Amino acid sequence: MSATVQTIPIPGEVAKMEQEPKATSSSIRYPFWFGGSATAMAACVTHPFDLLKVRLQTRTADAPRTLRSTFHNILKTEGPIGLYSGISAAILRQLSYSTVRFAIYEEMKQHTSPSPSFPLLIAMATSSGFIGGLAGNWADVINVRMQNDASLPLHARRNYKHAIDGLLRMTREEGMRSWFRGWAPNCTRAAATTAGQLATYDVAKRMLMEKLGMQDVLSTQLLASLVAGVTTATVTNPIDVIKTRAMSAAGKQGVWNLVRDLSRREGVRWVVKGWVPSFIRQGP
Repeated sequence: MSATVQTIPIPGEVAKMEQEPKATSSSIRYPFWFGGSATAMAACVTHPFDLLKVRLQTRTADAPRTLRSTFHNILKTEGPIGLYSGISAAILRQLSYSTVRFAIYEEMKQHTSPSPSFPLLIAMATSSGFIGGLAGNWADVINVRMQNDASLPLHARRNYKHAIDGLLRMTREEGMRSWFRGWAPNCTRAAATTAGQLATYDVAKRMLMEKLGMQDVLSTQLLASLVAGVTTATVTNPIDVIKTRAMSAAGKQGVWNLVRDLSRREGVRWVVKGWVPSFIRQGP
């Protein structure tokens, strides 16, 4: 017969075990495609706000000026389905752009200390966002064009049937160089967006937990996300306006020429065009 031996822990070891921090969710390794698939599903809900943002950023002098009037005009002229113009391109954009940037950022974080500094988080988010923006630039061009198409005169519309049709026609009619139209402002925006979303979120959540004693629960995550959403919408909006104008333009126009023309026609107000729908899309 074998005897059962019961080990009694020493009091000092018990205290040590109680003081040791429990494993947190940050140690979990998720599949690289989680970020892209999550944002693709989110795009199905937030796409109307993205479309309103694009319409406001590219509006002409005779177009509706406010978010509400733009919304009513789309419903009146295009019907409810008009709010989802370009949805196939939006999903394709997220599956390429967001998958790459989230995957690279999370992989970088796995090779740093458990609590990387804010400058390091910014550097990792900026570089991953820039690469993601370049990887998904072609889908973003199609997305902007499909969203803005119905607001153009009949003779200027491209009438892409869906994202793949847009890609084939864009390549056939303009060459593969069109895939990188507006890449500089787009990659800059993607870098700033990723820094605003991911790095700001990580730092905001850490401060809420350390300074206010909050736990890593849903309410803390939502509050940190809200801070990140406000930061991202504010920092990226001017870049987003330039990117949208560059991608929707029929001819080639330099970034500085776009900035000069916008400032000349609209003053400094152009930097906040579309901020409200941008925040409504990103904040929640």
